[in-house]
Amino acid sequence: MKEAFRAFLGKRVHRGRWCGVRVALSCSLALFTQWASGTVATVAPPGAPPASPTSSAAIEELADIMVQAPEPRYVSPTRRDQIGRIWAPVMINGHGPFRMVLDTGASHSAVTSLVALALGIPTDQSPPVILHGVTGFASVPTIRVDTLTVGDLSVDFPTLPIVPDALGGAQGILGGEGLVGKRVFIDFRHDKIVITYSRNERSTRDFVDVPFHSVRQTLVVVSAVIGDVRVKAIIDTGGQTTIANLALRDALSRRSTRYRGTPDQIIGATKDIQDGEMMPMPAIEFGSVKILDTGVTFADIYIFKQWKLLHEPAILIGMDALGLLDTLVIDYRRHELQMRMARGGAG
Repeated sequence: MKEAFRAFLGKRVHRGRWCGVRVALSCSLALFTQWASGTVATVAPPGAPPASPTSSAAIEELADIMVQAPEPRYVSPTRRDQIGRIWAPVMINGHGPFRMVLDTGASHSAVTSLVALALGIPTDQSPPVILHGVTGFASVPTIRVDTLTVGDLSVDFPTLPIVPDALGGAQGILGGEGLVGKRVFIDFRHDKIVITYSRNERSTRDFVDVPFHSVRQTLVVVSAVIGDVRVKAIIDTGGQTTIANLALRDALSRRSTRYRGTPDQIIGATKDIQDGEMMPMPAIEFGSVKILDTGVTFADIYIFKQWKLLHEPAILIGMDALGLLDTLVIDYRRHELQMRMARGGAG
């Protein structure tokens, strides 16, 4: 039998600040294929085919970012002064690879306007959509492409919303479409991400296995305990920081009067801002894993409402915690997280 153990991921990561407050940036998307009201400003290239000088220059610019970026090319771990990120090298219409943030909290993929320019696809040739993000929604233009592929993941004819910023120098967001039945292998130590068909592989003895259930096919939800409160924990690789709802705050406050917070704000991919409260919190425990965080933002953010998670304790576990692992495997066939702890503790 595999030996279980407890992993203490204590950390204090410097978080980005804007206008004097901590900004918890997250990219989680829920795309609804509905017509947007009114008109949407387009970011169309000047009517040129993909081989035009303009699009070629854009592709070269994206390639320069991929090659010259000082950080790891695909998988960046969380360190004391930097929150980690997972980038997937994605081919679109045979061009690329484009560096896209793997976002397990997103139902659909999206790209920046620079990618549309590189592909030579005007953003006024397909209808705008309503983009539902962490903190709000926005009407955004889209492009229609033939193929989106990375590893064994392949999506034919996806409609890709145009997002203003995919964070961390990435060119888009890789969402959940196409992940059903797949295995995502993320190696923070060796700067590696591999997406393959799941072959029902068991992990080795140095991994901790935690079952999860899927919501809307790809949202990864684990059962966790914080203090003595049972919590739904969403694994959110697209979010920089960990965010909890007010139902969890209230449940913890009823058990202890020492939970007092300070004002905070959260900005999502749609650029909407929601107020929150930053508070200390007991460790998050699921399986034999124990995550310590000295400060979590509590807010009934917009996405909790969309997921109908306002009335029971819930938390989004972001890359501030997940990036401290050595290896993370998300097996959508086995409905299992397989995690190996970083050697030597937190980075």
